[in-house]
Amino acid sequence: MVRQLILAVIVCAGTIALWVSYVPSASAFLERAGVLSFLGITASAEADAGQDAGIQDEAIRVIAEPVRLKALADRITAIGDGQARRTVTVRSEVPGRITEFSVTSGEYVEVDAELARLDDEAERIAVDRAEIMREDAARDLERLSQLAGTGAVTDVRLQEAQLAMLTAELEVEEASYDLRQRVIRAPIAGWIGVIDVEVGERVDSQERLARITDRTTILVDFRVPERVIGRIEVGQPIEVIPLAMRDIDLSGRVRAIDNVVDRASRTLRVQAEVDNHEDMLRGGMAFSVAMEFPGDILPAVDPLALQWSRDGSFVWAVRDGQAVRVPVLIRQRRPDAVLVEGELDDSDIVVTEGLQDLRPGTPVEVTNQPDEARAAAQRDLEWRKL
Repeated sequence: MVRQLILAVIVCAGTIALWVSYVPSASAFLERAGVLSFLGITASAEADAGQDAGIQDEAIRVIAEPVRLKALADRITAIGDGQARRTVTVRSEVPGRITEFSVTSGEYVEVDAELARLDDEAERIAVDRAEIMREDAARDLERLSQLAGTGAVTDVRLQEAQLAMLTAELEVEEASYDLRQRVIRAPIAGWIGVIDVEVGERVDSQERLARITDRTTILVDFRVPERVIGRIEVGQPIEVIPLAMRDIDLSGRVRAIDNVVDRASRTLRVQAEVDNHEDMLRGGMAFSVAMEFPGDILPAVDPLALQWSRDGSFVWAVRDGQAVRVPVLIRQRRPDAVLVEGELDDSDIVVTEGLQDLRPGTPVEVTNQPDEARAAAQRDLEWRKL
């Protein structure tokens, strides 16, 4: 019995010794309980104090990013319809048979370029006849003018000759005009569409022959809500994406703003223009249009810095080498940042990695260089402004 008691005491003493050796904080607990003094073990107060101080002074290594100030964007999107800058339907002013085409479908033509000709034999004959009549009237007027001073010609006869001369000149102009009408010319510069008629075909007056489009610039019609009427203006930039080519991002500007709000939809018609120097766009295409209206300036933090608790969202800011919990209200999410409301400014840095062990007042060591990142971002912003 005595042996068993002695053996149990030895086992307990060994267990306690191992506990003290591998768990330094156990010494203080056993000392307060009087176990160490009972077993004759003396705890090192200085070691314990030094260990506790080391635990308290050990800083948590974290990665932090600077807070940036960005404008809260009010972004609106809409679907718009595209049209060429100018579109003209070419028609024949007079009936006739087409004898020649000077262009082909899809060809670019300059303004006043010849497109087609109609049969013009009768018109040429009319021009020749009118010129002969003009020459005859001119000779008659010259002869009577020479006789007017002799008294052989009355003033009435001379006036009749002058009137005949003017009439002959008008007939020449009219015949020349009819002859010019037999040539169909391009009213604007642009690309010829599909030609609907063939050589030898007879066309009536005002019959459509082709369509010319000037698509160097594409006009996009879309609608915006009435709440942005006071903020939208001519020349304002927009983002444009063709729905058929979503990998292409284009930029444009507002060209015109309507002056009446649609009562049914409470929207306002806006027309924008997009440069088409690469000739990738066509009239009739659909576009996704986006516009941004800058608002209040708010702190922007890295999305990884956001944390949540029962009280809402917050971030850990590093101030004077310690972690500070800052409650924030999320106002807008972006792919690269989150705009928030809170007691933050662009001089703060917020923790993005190493957040699990942070408590208010915890010493932290920032392992990256957020100040250099802030300076690089500022340099990049200034370069973009140039």
